Amino acid sequence: MTADVSYTTEEISKLLKISKLTVYDLIKKGDLPAYRVGKQMRVDASDLEAYKTRAKGGIASPKKDLAESLPQQQVHAQAASSSKQSLVITGQDVSLDILAKHMERHVSNYRPLRSYVGSLDSLISMYKGESDIVSTHLLDGDTGEYNIPYIRKLLTGSSYLVMNLVSRSAGLYVKQGNPKQIYGWADLKKPGLQLVNREKGSGARVLLDEQLRLHGIPYQLLSGYEQEESNHMGVAGKVATGEADFGVGIEKAAYMVGGVEFIPLIQERYDLVMLKKPENLEWIERLKQVLQSESFHNELRPIQGYDLSQTGRILFET
Repeated sequence: MTADVSYTTEEISKLLKISKLTVYDLIKKGDLPAYRVGKQMRVDASDLEAYKTRAKGGIASPKKDLAESLPQQQVHAQAASSSKQSLVITGQDVSLDILAKHMERHVSNYRPLRSYVGSLDSLISMYKGESDIVSTHLLDGDTGEYNIPYIRKLLTGSSYLVMNLVSRSAGLYVKQGNPKQIYGWADLKKPGLQLVNREKGSGARVLLDEQLRLHGIPYQLLSGYEQEESNHMGVAGKVATGEADFGVGIEKAAYMVGGVEFIPLIQERYDLVMLKKPENLEWIERLKQVLQSESFHNELRPIQGYDLSQTGRILFET
């Protein structure tokens, strides 16, 4: 029965042939009713069909349809259940899942939605108005600075602030015992190395590309440059099984995957970016309080490789 079927946001994006961020935007605007099951947002098949019907016919939004078709007391109940505004949080690190959980508890009138996309795509989604809190860890090789050079270029003309989430140790995954003797970026010149890469737009991919550029290493020298994984665990796993000699990632994943050693090479800043619109200022202040709270820090401290010394600090503000 259709009433028993529901879809994840990823399934909705495939069915409608739109991006996941567009799906989140529809949910955020109230055009596509959704509810949370664990970490996932789900949409009932009946609500999806109703949305498609409205989209095809240019019919009114769900709120207007409800007001016309439901008894008044049901309209009030529906309005109460959907009164919370959605905040789309982009990024793939577990710290963001923990942040979303704390925001759900302590930031009233808002519900966080998670979108698992990389750093560059996150900033682009903010430029398009599809996200509210974006995470980024993008190294500018020429200045050695993280994130702000990219934010300035992509959010030109916008008023925004940059707040630190965590700092993390980033570097190379190599097989246990480091048989290829890889100790730094310059060692990537060695012939015959097999790489497992991250997807375009991810912070790890940008880190690798910047280091290859700075060390004068053509990417064509690296076999497997086009072989991509969508997360740090996937990269570490390929190295552990011997399918690759090295990959770029963060320290935490190396401790979760057996058969991998981690070579720390850089301390990267993982920051949050928010637009300073008048309607955002209240929840931004509440978010800052969450980031600086002892309860939030207590959940992050046991995670290997996190530095919380700047967590919740405003690093840049227009």
